[in-house]
Amino acid sequence: MTTTSAAAFRDLQIEIHDGAGRLPMAALANYAQGQAPDVVWLHANGFNARTYVHTLSPLTGRLNILAIDQRGHGGTPQRQAIETKTDWLGNRDDLLALLEVLDAPRPVVLAGHSMGGCVSLLAAAEAPRRVRALALFDPVIISREAQAFVRGSGRAYDSPLIAGARSRRRAFPSRQAVFESYQGRSIFKAWPDEALRGYVDAGFRELADGTVELSCTPEWEAAGFAGQAHDIWGAMARVEAPVSIWRAEIGSTCSIADAAQFPRPAGQVRVTTIPGATHFLPIEQPDVVRDGLLEVAGL
Repeated sequence: MTTTSAAAFRDLQIEIHDGAGRLPMAALANYAQGQAPDVVWLHANGFNARTYVHTLSPLTGRLNILAIDQRGHGGTPQRQAIETKTDWLGNRDDLLALLEVLDAPRPVVLAGHSMGGCVSLLAAAEAPRRVRALALFDPVIISREAQAFVRGSGRAYDSPLIAGARSRRRAFPSRQAVFESYQGRSIFKAWPDEALRGYVDAGFRELADGTVELSCTPEWEAAGFAGQAHDIWGAMARVEAPVSIWRAEIGSTCSIADAAQFPRPAGQVRVTTIPGATHFLPIEQPDVVRDGLLEVAGL
C-alpha cells in the first residue's frame, strides 16, 4: 500500500535517550542524509507521521521536513506503563531529546497537529535556542479552567474521545481490510485515500499469524486523551519563538480563538480560524499546512 508521494520521504530510526535508556524513534525525512531539518513535524494522538505524507510531500525541495512517530505510535515503541501517563511531558521530553540528537546548525520550526501542536509548545518553552518558530494546526489547548481542575483534582480530563478510543477495534485480517473498513466513514469521511493509506500503513503492525493490529493501542490512545495534567498555559507564557496557530471552525480543540488570549509577555502570536475546517484540517485542507509552513519558514 505504498503511495507515490511517500517516495519523497525516507524511513529513519533515530536513537534518543529518554532517561530510562535508549529509545528508537521512527521518523520520515524528505531530505538527504547529512542534511538537517528545517521543520520537525509532530502528529495527533492516535496517528503517526505517515498519515501526513500526502500533506507534506509537495514541500519537498523547498523545506527539509522530519516527521516523527511519537512514543507508542507508528514505529516508535511505547515503553511506558499506561497508568503512569497523566500528561504529555514524556512526549515533550522525547522531543527535547530528539532536538539534542539532531543538533541542527540553526533553530528549527516545530510544527504539529492536535497533540503534536501542544507537545511542540511544551518543548519550545524549555528549549528556546533550538526553536525559531511554531506552526500549530488545531493544537490541543484546553481552557484555563479545565486545566486548573485537572491539575488540582488529580482526575483525568473528561473527553468523549476517551470512550471512543477504548472501544476501537484492535485487530483486522489485513491492512487492506482496515482501509476498506475505514474508507469514507466516521472521521475518515473527508480524507483523501492517500492520507488514509498512510495512516493505515504505519498505524497497524503485522502479527505472526498474518493479521494486523493497531500500533497505538486503544488504551494508550485513551490515556493520551485523558492525560492533560501538563501546564500548557504556563508553557505558553514562557515561549519566546513566534507562534502561528491555525484552528478549526468546527469542533476545534484549541480554546484560544484570538491572539490576545495567548499568555505571552512579548513576541508575535497569530491565530487564524479556518472557515469550514474540522479538527482534521491538515488532512482535509492540506494547502493550509503547506502555505503556513512556507510562510513561517520565511519562504
